Amino acid sequence: MEIERKWMVKDWPQDREPVKTYKMRQGYVCTDPTVRIREEAESGGKTEYVLCFKSHGSDHGLVRQEIEILVEEEKFRELEQLIGIPLIEKEQRVYALKDGLLLEVNDVDRGMPTHYMYAEIEYLTAWEAKTWRPDEDGLAEYLCDDVTSQPGQTMAAYWNLTRLNSGTVQE
Repeated sequence: MEIERKWMVKDWPQDREPVKTYKMRQGYVCTDPTVRIREEAESGGKTEYVLCFKSHGSDHGLVRQEIEILVEEEKFRELEQLIGIPLIEKEQRVYALKDGLLLEVNDVDRGMPTHYMYAEIEYLTAWEAKTWRPDEDGLAEYLCDDVTSQPGQTMAAYWNLTRLNSGTVQE
């Protein structure tokens, strides 16, 4: 189960050091339902290749069933070739918060006209997600644009907009 909130942000958080940094590439076999592949290269660490299935969201987009399966690099490359269009590129920085929560900030398609940044926090329960407030971690100004329940704010929607609807990646 994936329980998370999402915010639009303009930059990396100030006065915080990431505990991990990743370079990612992801693409979609289909977006309804969501079937995604992602290459996750941890800075100074290993690279993993993930096949992910996600259900439609419930509870205003807060909760989704998510199944992730590690695949071999060769299978990832085969799926990437099957998709046949350039994958989304992201840099993700992970920051430790109070109570063991992690803030994941993503910089998407830097250098492209569609570039944007967003932040997410995953929670153990829907109640925790609904009651957590950014000011608890000094992030009230940074996490002020909560888009969790807004339609069209998923990476799958971004994929459809920038890869499928346009016919090609816009540079």
